Amino acid sequence: MTDRRIRVLVGKPGLDGHDRGAKVIARGLRDAGMEVIYTGLHRTPAQIVEAARDEDVDVIGLSVLSGAHERLFSEVVERLKVEEMSDVLVVGGGIIPDADVPRLLELGVAAVFAPGSPLTDIISFIQEHAPARWS
Repeated sequence: MTDRRIRVLVGKPGLDGHDRGAKVIARGLRDAGMEVIYTGLHRTPAQIVEAARDEDVDVIGLSVLSGAHERLFSEVVERLKVEEMSDVLVVGGGIIPDADVPRLLELGVAAVFAPGSPLTDIISFIQEHAPARWS
């Protein structure tokens, strides 16, 4: 393992205007020693992937509360492939029905964290899976 800190971009794609949870996650990841870039509200998948490329992130964390998670997450994953950035770990959270989680995983999202997921679980998952990008 290197001394390099994990770089995480936290994005709020789509029209969802509530970002308190995303900010809580961003602060928790930062407190765990990660570098965190928060893109703000109402970003398009293209803007999120562009920021991820420009910031050379290891992880993209997406938060969606609007119900458009399948479309938005899949667009981010597809754009990462087009940009030859498939090694970037994508995780998601928000208001996502349990029945939709398997489809998101099939699309390439590495993990989906429901509201109330312990921050320690999110941190551990990222710490375990993001460093594979450095190999």
